[in-house]
Amino acid sequence: MEQLPADIARHVSRETAERLAVLATELRRWQRALNLVSPASLPYLWTRHIDDSLQVAELGSAAASWLDLGSGGGLPGLVVAAVDPGRLVTLVESDARKCAFLRSTARRMGVAVNVRQERIEDVPAGSLSPDVVSARALAPLARLLAYAQPFLRKGAVGLFPKGRNAALELTEAQESWIFQVDIVPSRTDSAGRILRIRDFSGPRS
Repeated sequence: MEQLPADIARHVSRETAERLAVLATELRRWQRALNLVSPASLPYLWTRHIDDSLQVAELGSAAASWLDLGSGGGLPGLVVAAVDPGRLVTLVESDARKCAFLRSTARRMGVAVNVRQERIEDVPAGSLSPDVVSARALAPLARLLAYAQPFLRKGAVGLFPKGRNAALELTEAQESWIFQVDIVPSRTDSAGRILRIRDFSGPRS
């Protein structure tokens, strides 16, 4: 099983560290068949993906329920569950093989998550009332808000990690949607930002 880098291990509990080690092991094992992360980033799995997801989990630490859209490799969804196994975590992914990865890895990690194999657009708006909605490397912010709006309208907070184009995506999204945003610098990417979306009111008329 993988060993956590020391700078990550000292910030999480032993139990969380064990769960994250399982996730890293399974990501590498399934990567050959599913291409869950960019092949070029695989040598930097702990920083580029797991620690990057950990900072998202920390920003939503008070959430009792969490919805992760386009979960793919379980980033940040399975990391969120690893940090707090008692939290209700729902992972939405349309690809059947990736859903198999999510379910198998969650079992190996010892966390209970709800994996929904369906398109994001097909998730019934009334079926979930998450405290946080997240998505990582899924779509530009304007489209993410369109996907997440049924839940944001009910008071959920959006947590969306973005790279060097964060400012441009934010400007474009503000042309179409009404919301407040907190811009949080990423600790894993000097050019990255985490956009915390709150007080979402819907589309501009």
